Amino acid sequence: MDVLDQVSYRRVPFADQFDPVYRLRYEAYLREGFIAPNATSVVYDEHDLAPNVYCFGVYIKDELVSSIRFHHVTPAQRTSPSRTVFPETLGEMLDDGKTYIDPSRFTADHDATLAYPILPYLTLRIVAMASEYFKVDYCVSSVRTEHAAFYVRVFGSKRLPGVGYYKGIDFPMHLYAAKVSSIRDRVARRYPFFMSTLKERQALFEGGASTDAFKRITPTARQAQSDQDEMVRDDPETE
Repeated sequence: MDVLDQVSYRRVPFADQFDPVYRLRYEAYLREGFIAPNATSVVYDEHDLAPNVYCFGVYIKDELVSSIRFHHVTPAQRTSPSRTVFPETLGEMLDDGKTYIDPSRFTADHDATLAYPILPYLTLRIVAMASEYFKVDYCVSSVRTEHAAFYVRVFGSKRLPGVGYYKGIDFPMHLYAAKVSSIRDRVARRYPFFMSTLKERQALFEGGASTDAFKRITPTARQAQSDQDEMVRDDPETE
């Protein structure tokens, strides 16, 4: 929670393929050997242009330290990077009327990962807020084998069938899904820095193409926790 006091989030303007977030992606993937050098020094793909995409930069002390994007996927709007890798599993979910958040392109500055071991939590907090704001059924994750334990431990994710490969990346991916209604309260109790106020969620995810939609937003976890504690104190059933 103390580190969160130094954090701010910024939504990336639509279709700005030279935003620093895309350069951070490039540097991270190049460092790991996932891609070859390119002339623009950015990683930007067709999913960054989808109507249901949201992309964010995470800042600590005004320095860009990580980024993540997600797609809000519904039966009516099915654009989803994970669905290109696991079309049958996620297609069936959508055919059943389910909705989900699909995070992808989670990248971080190398020095920041060493200085802030909590960086994955600070970044995935955006996804937790989106899952609540959009009231989806699931949050899915297409992850490398070595990262799967994190999603199981923190979010209670369950592995779904299949192994796939994302375009341009040569390591296998596994699909995990967390049922939001089942894990939301447990995650908030165990990791209260994931909590947020409605005002913060609206500031991050509303606004369309207006300038206000791309301002830096500071986390409200402390306020959200305080509000919840006050509600508990005022609830006669807890006496």
